[in-house]
Amino acid sequence: MIARIYRPSPNAMQSGRGKSNEWVLVYEPEAPRSIDPLMGYTSSTDMKQQVRLRFSSLEEAEAYAVREGIAYSVQPAQNTTVKKVSYPDNFRYDRKAPWTH
Repeated sequence: MIARIYRPSPNAMQSGRGKSNEWVLVYEPEAPRSIDPLMGYTSSTDMKQQVRLRFSSLEEAEAYAVREGIAYSVQPAQNTTVKKVSYPDNFRYDRKAPWTH
């Protein structure tokens, strides 16, 4: 049973950073998913795929995994760089590219 610890990316549909500072521990699948022949649903016999634990820091997540004897791997956090853009710069007279409609 191997777990993966990572920090999820923020929601792409919103500009906020909600829930992007917490770390998540999820179990890697032990059994492959199977397709139900009658209905075509995808299912699995591995119930640990439903477990998703959230922690406020990486150290807490690692301490939990060590305490419970769970083998884990840490996926490093990817920090995004925010490009500062000013709206009035679109109308400056010394723009590098010509302004068109």
